[in-house]
Amino acid sequence: MKIIELPIHYEFNGQKDTIYPTLIIMNNELTLVDTGHKNFLPLITNEILKYGYQMEQLKNIIITHYDNDHIGSLYDFKKEYPWVKIIASEKESKYISGEVKSERLAQAEALLENMSAEEIDFGKCFIQQLKSLKHVPVDQTVRDGDLILDDQCRVIATPGHTSGHISLYIPSLNSVITGDAAVKEKAELVVANPQFCLNLEKAEKSLAKLKDLQAKNYYCYHGGKYVSSS
Repeated sequence: MKIIELPIHYEFNGQKDTIYPTLIIMNNELTLVDTGHKNFLPLITNEILKYGYQMEQLKNIIITHYDNDHIGSLYDFKKEYPWVKIIASEKESKYISGEVKSERLAQAEALLENMSAEEIDFGKCFIQQLKSLKHVPVDQTVRDGDLILDDQCRVIATPGHTSGHISLYIPSLNSVITGDAAVKEKAELVVANPQFCLNLEKAEKSLAKLKDLQAKNYYCYHGGKYVSSS
């Protein structure tokens, strides 16, 4: 069993950026964690192929939470590889499937009302991006403490960034896949975009929860791999 980072370099709203979806390899099967922005299917596929794997080996996609840079290409993946099982938390699955309006969209619409003239175009663009996301049924919902992937991976509830956010802990590799519960900034693990957290107090507690695991490796979607010195 191993984890591979998939660095995806791109330009968004005129700025260069990199995200780090992760690939879990176990028993010659692949599990992708998060799918990037819309139209990132070929970018992520190319990274997987670089490591010598085939997309026929892709068995699962785990979504840490409903944000456009994490689920943007989920519909495309499911359409291209219909056998893939989609896994998410109970709460986030309702947003992913379209059963319930997403928290992030509701937040963005509320923030728009108080934005300055300079910010409002960005706010409207962000709302349109969220509204354009295509919904996908979730095949398996999970809760805090659930064991998945042949009981080798433990689901960790890490609310705050969104209310149903999950991270993944793999004891055999002493590793955590953080989603947006932790990002790497200046060689430190910190809360992601605290100004946009749905609940900053819970986000800070979730970060502390992940740190308390004292894992060796933290795979951060933003910032890349953090290796603990302890």
